Amino acid sequence: MQIIPIVDTDSQTLNVQLAEQSVKLNLYQTAGQGFYCDVYVNDAIIIGGVLCEDRNKIVRDTYRGFVGDLMFVDEQGTSDPSSPGLGTRYLLYYLEASDL
Repeated sequence: MQIIPIVDTDSQTLNVQLAEQSVKLNLYQTAGQGFYCDVYVNDAIIIGGVLCEDRNKIVRDTYRGFVGDLMFVDEQGTSDPSSPGLGTRYLLYYLEASDL
């Protein structure tokens, strides 16, 4: 498991290398509707518009072609991620295939 550094803002795009995959993550919060994630590998969308919930995997299915998974964890309770608190209270974890 590894923590993916994120900043405390309601919208951001990250480019990270995970298990030899070039991954782009769009993280965004909508007014009163929650916090969402889009996952791309090599500029191809793997999954989009996923509601991010505490300790709930984001990709979930191996047939999508993503190695591993992603998950937010509330380090102070069991709330779903939101800003403020991203990167401090709400951490984004990459789960390697061996973690699943």
